[in-house]
Amino acid sequence: MPFTANQGAKLYWDEQGQGEPVLMINGLTYPSYMWHRTRPALNARFRTVAFDNRGIGQSEVPPGPYPIPLMASDAAAVLDAAGIESAHVLGYSMGGMIAQEFALKYPKRVCSLVLAATHAGGPEAVRAEPKVREILSSVDLTPDQASEAIQPFIYDPRTPQQRIDEDMAIRRKWFPTPEGRLAQLQGILTFDAYNRIAQIAVPTLVIHGEGDKLVPTENGRMLAQRIPGAKLVILNHASHIFWTDQTDAAHRAVMEFLLAQAGYKQTASQTN
Repeated sequence: MPFTANQGAKLYWDEQGQGEPVLMINGLTYPSYMWHRTRPALNARFRTVAFDNRGIGQSEVPPGPYPIPLMASDAAAVLDAAGIESAHVLGYSMGGMIAQEFALKYPKRVCSLVLAATHAGGPEAVRAEPKVREILSSVDLTPDQASEAIQPFIYDPRTPQQRIDEDMAIRRKWFPTPEGRLAQLQGILTFDAYNRIAQIAVPTLVIHGEGDKLVPTENGRMLAQRIPGAKLVILNHASHIFWTDQTDAAHRAVMEFLLAQAGYKQTASQTN
């Protein structure tokens, strides 16, 4: 099993597929195994590198909090361990915040950027309704209870329960510790890139579910407006976990974007 270390944490990572590298950064308390729908689709054309953020999965759980810039440095350490100088970066939810910070902190290491179901933080971010925040911050619910309580706010009501159960079967294997969950959540709550994201200069896709109740869709529109040249895709009949709600549509949008960037790079290199 590949591991690397960065600033007090041992980090699990692995790679699959072949082609241009795509660094995949997952959301709050979601381990790399939760890319189970999306990663196989990308592996067909790309070399995917995924890792467990500090505090979850097979990575260590050092004392928190975990500021987003710290977790962005973890992502850089993973690329270093994989021997990759630059990559396309796909960040989902909290991972999208890490991806924004990564693009700002290490601009030469980013070929293109996919920001999925995320926001730029700060006072301008549109927050979830109080009930959602109450579930996220509760210390009285067991992991199973919390996961069940949040489901109506992260999946589209049209999504078959069987698909949600498939996600939960993986999720239960990797429930976070209370300490890891709180440390990541503290990083989210203090994140603020709103006044900096206009500095992002790489091709960017912003993709969001129209019915996202955890990270409301207005956040995706805001990101696309503030990042120069960003493309916005809003998925119908999709909530926060749109990879499960609208798998084919989500994969089609991401693949078309990434392949366009890879094709542009190949054309440019052949011309030079």
